[in-house]
Amino acid sequence: MTSRDPDFRCAVASALREEPAAGTASTVRAFLLIEHTGPWGADALLDARLPSGLGEAVARAARTARVRPLLIRRPGRTPDPEGTRVFAAFAGPARPWLETAVLDDPSHLPDLDLVALSEGRSPGLTPYDGRLLCVCTHGRHDACCAERGRPVAAALAAEHPDETWEVSHIGGDRFAANLLVLPDGLYYGRLTPDAALRIARDHDTSRLDLDHLRGRSSYAMPVQLAEIALRRELEETRADALRLVSRRRDGEVTDAVFDVGGARWRVRVRTTAGAELVQLTCRASRDNPVPAHEVISLEPEQ
Repeated sequence: MTSRDPDFRCAVASALREEPAAGTASTVRAFLLIEHTGPWGADALLDARLPSGLGEAVARAARTARVRPLLIRRPGRTPDPEGTRVFAAFAGPARPWLETAVLDDPSHLPDLDLVALSEGRSPGLTPYDGRLLCVCTHGRHDACCAERGRPVAAALAAEHPDETWEVSHIGGDRFAANLLVLPDGLYYGRLTPDAALRIARDHDTSRLDLDHLRGRSSYAMPVQLAEIALRRELEETRADALRLVSRRRDGEVTDAVFDVGGARWRVRVRTTAGAELVQLTCRASRDNPVPAHEVISLEPEQ
């Protein structure tokens, strides 16, 4: 099956080959979310109908500062009547935070201090005491994101209207429907509307859903898997129960140490490139290997 097959769906193929979702979240600490209710195009920021040159300017500044720019909109595409809503999110594992503003002129976007944001400092917006439930619905990038994401976004918006946003491509199309919870930087995948509602309710009590958790974006993928594996071993779902103490990579093996209630646990994960080449997204023009993470040891430190 090739990318030219209009019936190919990467989420279906990923599920059929029983590909694990744990340890697959994009590695990002700083996000810039920009409201845009119009069409997004395949490359959301560059193809959206923003003022001339603005998308390129924001993309260039974000790339230089190592900030992930995303477009957002409300389900139903109702715009903010006061202007362009913008969020800055820093998903550091210790103290994640959000800031926001409404810009009457989006041409001011390149003036934001994205270097400060990437370093965990304020880019000059207003602190925002809340969370964002961002569901990828970027159909022009991948059909699965629209087909599976839109029902999830609609369900969340009905129960959490102020927190829910549709978001452009966040990575891992084959795990659609995907949810990014900010400012924590938690990625969830393979969601149904019911599962998404349950996850949102779990977060109300600072609990994580380990069945759908792809990982914490502030960690490298092997460390994401290490955290999830340790949580499963300890049956620990409290969001703040684990603290990463150290991580070290030696070739294929990542060694991660976590503090859990004063006790230290060491998790070793081997990461290899999968032997099989597969089509990872609906629009992929060539096949690629799927990285494979394997827990090779998990034990308390003596």
